[in-house]
Amino acid sequence: MQSSGHRLRDVEHHALLSGEEDYEGPPGDGERVWFIRDGCGMVCAFMTWFLVLYADFVVTFVMLLPSKNFWYALVNGVAFNCLAVMALSAHLRTMLTDPGAVPKGNATKEYMDSLQLKPGEVIYKCPKCCSIKPERAHHCSICKRCIRKMDHHCPWVNNCVGENNQKFFVLFTMYISIISTHALILSGFQFFSCVKVQWSECSDFSPPVTVILMIFLCLEGLLFLTFTAVMFGTQIHSICNDETIERLKNEKPTWERRMRWEGMKTVFGGQPSLLWINPFAGLRLRRLLSRTRRGGPEFSV
Repeated sequence: MQSSGHRLRDVEHHALLSGEEDYEGPPGDGERVWFIRDGCGMVCAFMTWFLVLYADFVVTFVMLLPSKNFWYALVNGVAFNCLAVMALSAHLRTMLTDPGAVPKGNATKEYMDSLQLKPGEVIYKCPKCCSIKPERAHHCSICKRCIRKMDHHCPWVNNCVGENNQKFFVLFTMYISIISTHALILSGFQFFSCVKVQWSECSDFSPPVTVILMIFLCLEGLLFLTFTAVMFGTQIHSICNDETIERLKNEKPTWERRMRWEGMKTVFGGQPSLLWINPFAGLRLRRLLSRTRRGGPEFSV
């Protein structure tokens, strides 16, 4: 694999592993569930779920159920809860999907011989995970693996965002920004309604509790909306320009870029359709459960 000089800074030249040394091969095609044992990431992922469920509680039980307008409560309740389910599903898919990890320790002479390299052809070995490093792969110090087309490691999803799970991360940021906007709009209507009736019969909770719950919801909504909207826009820009972490390292592209729609079709799969915004697309639950029982979760080591 030919590479330009800027790749020399990413890796060091080490002797390849001999065939007798340890080689941890890939777990198989989706054979095990991917999960990173990182304390900070697990706490952040738990906080994400807690905050989304908190918002769902306030919207459902503080604002909508006490409403006297049945259709207003029904339509907004169904919409908000469906969007929340989509957001949390996208979060799970991002967290539990292998982002594109290069097989650990595959830098063996046997594997090198199988590549059938041409004379003078250059390849690189990552000195940290002892793997052959493909072009555009970068080592993550938290996952302790080289990740293909790594964009960044996000503690809020406790995983790297890479080649295989970028779609789900984009959907996660999109749905969170939508439900944040929805929650802020509902909070505005609720404040107006409560002030209009002087906080009587506008909620099943006492006025002080209602105010505190809604203030926290508004703060959460503003923070989440700002963060996820910016991240969503950044991800779409990166996909359309076929960029990942290279832009932060000021690396010049040595690959043929997929621009705009070609990049979108590569990440989201196929022609534009409703499957693009479906976090359940490609999920085979029965197969996943059977393989999870057989192999157990794969943890980062």
